[in-house]
Amino acid sequence: MRQRFCLRNIHHEAFRLVFIALLATLLGLSACSVESGSDDPGPAPVSESLLPEDVAEQIDVLFGTDTTSTTIAEPEEVVTEADPGEPTVPGVTDEYVLFGQSAAFSGPAEELGINMRYGIQAAFAEANQGGGVFGRQLRLVSLDDSYEPEAAITNSQQLIDEEGVFALIGAVGTPTSRSATPVAKEAGVPYIAPFTGAGFLRDAQQLENVVNLRASYNQETEEMVKRLIEDLDITEIAVLFQDDSFGRAGYSGVLAALERRGMEPAAVGSYTRNTTAVKTAMLDIQVNEPEAVIIIGAYKPAAAMISWSRFTNFNPVFINISFVGSNALKEELRAYGIGVYVTQVVPFPTDDSIPVVADYLAALDAHVPEAVPGFVSLEGYLAGRLAVAILERCGPDVNRECFTEGLREDGDFDLGGFRLRYGENDNQGSDSVFWTVLRADGQYHPIDRLGQ
Repeated sequence: MRQRFCLRNIHHEAFRLVFIALLATLLGLSACSVESGSDDPGPAPVSESLLPEDVAEQIDVLFGTDTTSTTIAEPEEVVTEADPGEPTVPGVTDEYVLFGQSAAFSGPAEELGINMRYGIQAAFAEANQGGGVFGRQLRLVSLDDSYEPEAAITNSQQLIDEEGVFALIGAVGTPTSRSATPVAKEAGVPYIAPFTGAGFLRDAQQLENVVNLRASYNQETEEMVKRLIEDLDITEIAVLFQDDSFGRAGYSGVLAALERRGMEPAAVGSYTRNTTAVKTAMLDIQVNEPEAVIIIGAYKPAAAMISWSRFTNFNPVFINISFVGSNALKEELRAYGIGVYVTQVVPFPTDDSIPVVADYLAALDAHVPEAVPGFVSLEGYLAGRLAVAILERCGPDVNRECFTEGLREDGDFDLGGFRLRYGENDNQGSDSVFWTVLRADGQYHPIDRLGQ
């Protein structure tokens, strides 16, 4: 499409220049010559500055062009709620605080970005309905990176430099966060609650601007290996991982958990990000007949792995890491999902006995009714609630330094039954890992141990 667009513009412009040259000849205007290394320079181009002003304007109207510049459309923006102005603190005015989000809103991981945004929207709308934070409304501008690192860089630069956001929130993925965090760090912009448990984001000394909400992938994979051994007496454990920084982070966590117990993986397979090309990896794993397979991947390839395995009568225990996107995985698996486990890093999203979950359900129903309650949107909601809590603690004279540095001195938050604790050299709020399993009714159920 882009090639056709450019060629069409080139032909249009060439015809336009010929038209101008003919018009100049008719008007008896002289042409400016251009120096060249050739003995015969040929016809000299016509300078548009020689045309009478009213004629030039009529040409612009005729061709629908600007004679001084050409604008190429930017990537589609999911939502923009920014107002013009030059606030003293970037993204902060007397009326609002502006946050930015680069996440996947298209492609195989789109459900993750969409639902993270739903949750943040619900939390912000809830706060705004109560008058905002010190009278300031909370606003969110979101850009689609399709879970691609290069787009995450471009989006982050646009959000910081052009949109002028106060902070970035709710990014989705390890490879995208690895690309975007240097941009945020250089600009001194807080990077709040990325949807990833990657270890590099937990280096509070190197990334002092990062505020993690969730438990790490190392904590999730340790829990996986521990429960497989202690609850099910399984020792032959294989791994399927996405071949990028996210997958390798989870895979390293599994290896470390196994090594602590003097064990090695029974088999290992990998696949390429943003594809569902898992058949070869499945066969590599299947031939070794493991008792369990830990999957470090997104919902589409994870579902493809499980479905193909069960279709070929290969039925080990399958465990997925939280990043998989539980609701989307359930929809992809359907009948093949019975007995599939997923570790989670937030409470069960319909357990309204937990005050913050009850608040989440009410906010989602009131402000984002199109959203279906789930673990991803609950994590987005908690991210939004965390941002609100930090802003409230900073007071009316909010700035970026207070937002991040204040966590080292006073980093204990209770978001209504979900506790977060930060401190010196600790930029991760929660260490909790929860277990869920898909039952025959097609729904997730919370469990305390495997095999229940």
